[in-house]
Amino acid sequence: MAEHNALGRKGEEIAIKFLIDKGYQVLEKNYRYLKSEVDIIAKIKNVIVVVEVKTRSTPDFGNPQDFVKPKQIQSLVKAIDHYITEHDLDAEVRFDIVAIIRNKAGTKIEHLEDAFYHF
Repeated sequence: MAEHNALGRKGEEIAIKFLIDKGYQVLEKNYRYLKSEVDIIAKIKNVIVVVEVKTRSTPDFGNPQDFVKPKQIQSLVKAIDHYITEHDLDAEVRFDIVAIIRNKAGTKIEHLEDAFYHF
């Protein structure tokens, strides 16, 4: 597995533990719909939370959350629409980003709730 893929998978594991520790219930990991993949679908209270995990080894080229592009956002919206319909859910949906910088110096986690409103 390429080093960046391994870092990404480790980032998703870290994000899941982080969310569970904050009281979230993880419903799905790596949910796929057509060509889209949602890293994490979680629930807190009556809110379905779509979580995009961005992991980098350095912030030198920008913050991890800066790498979520409009086309990816559109793709995530389509995928979660399908998930909500498929599971016949009636809940508010929120889109979050968990940005992780992980390297020899340690791990820094930033959780941006309602992240797509910031774009």
